[in-house]
Amino acid sequence: MTAAVRTLFYLRKGTLEWVDAPDIDMTSDMDAIVRPIAVARCDLDDAFLRHDLGRPLQLAHAAKLVDQRLLDYLGRKPFAGPFPFGHECVAEVLEVGHEVRSVRRGDVVVVPFQISCGSCRACTTGLTASCTTAGRTPVSMYGLGAATGGWGGAMTDRLRVPYADHMLLPIPPDVEPATLASAADNIPDGWRAVAHPLNRRPSAPVLVLGGQAKSVGLYAAASALALGAESVDYLDTDPQRLGARPVERAASWRRTPARRGEYPVVVDANGERGALAYAIKSLAPGGICTSVALYFATGTRVPMWELYVRQGTLTTGLANARAELPAVLAAVATGSLRPELVTGVLADWEDAPQALLARATKVVVTRARITEASTA
Repeated sequence: MTAAVRTLFYLRKGTLEWVDAPDIDMTSDMDAIVRPIAVARCDLDDAFLRHDLGRPLQLAHAAKLVDQRLLDYLGRKPFAGPFPFGHECVAEVLEVGHEVRSVRRGDVVVVPFQISCGSCRACTTGLTASCTTAGRTPVSMYGLGAATGGWGGAMTDRLRVPYADHMLLPIPPDVEPATLASAADNIPDGWRAVAHPLNRRPSAPVLVLGGQAKSVGLYAAASALALGAESVDYLDTDPQRLGARPVERAASWRRTPARRGEYPVVVDANGERGALAYAIKSLAPGGICTSVALYFATGTRVPMWELYVRQGTLTTGLANARAELPAVLAAVATGSLRPELVTGVLADWEDAPQALLARATKVVVTRARITEASTA
């Protein structure tokens, strides 16, 4: 009889269920098998757990209301269960292949949500989200089923990680796994939104428009503070996020007139109609606006004249989580970046099917490790 591992499956909106799934093993000497011990709910997870996204996206695609390549990336039946759930995790290493040198059994590691090899042209230029070696599908990642390569989900007892020497990064000593549960995706997404612009404009004031990318906007605000921004203004419409602890000054963006030309660094984590234009209007001359929100609709309006006369830069795209992680882990190690402040619910592993449905910006579920810490 084939052994089974208990895995949490997404079945449909609002429904997660433990399932006995087939066991997995390494398929290469470069693989590792890990056991997740802290898993976070990603902002995208929260969206399809709370709303039936699949059918509306199909209908909108048929009516040409959304980008016509969207289903090439999400599959013909987007977000249709059942599939193994979760793609943000810290895990303990159980087994490593003969060629793996950077980690060993007992190490506690961040597992980047995107699959990347570390050696192709894209990876070596920092574009680990666009790895050309690992891609079974246009977007290869954990936690969304066959559409993203069928790599499995983080809410499980055994998870295979390819290219383990590249993929797995040990967490800093004395840092709790729960603190970095979202480091696989949302934390580096927020970090990259401000780190590169602040590298060009050190200590510049920062504006963050929170919204659709719920935790990413707050991680961007926290990252800006960690990186020495002169000030961080956070605009949103959600009372819970407006009161979040990483934020310095917060207000509703719909009730706050755009302060034209005041911010060299702007982050659009909103995604609502008018938000991108608001963000660009707020740019200082030569400023950089990074949009981490998802705009599915065809014909999303970008105020190009405003961007042109301000000599501004608009940046968007997938976060290259693996490439950003070393800097994120270093900031957490020094205590300058405290991602745990964004976590609204910290729950036990056994309670995951209910806890992950909580109305909170960030939910993290944890369990005890079963391995002993490795020694170098």
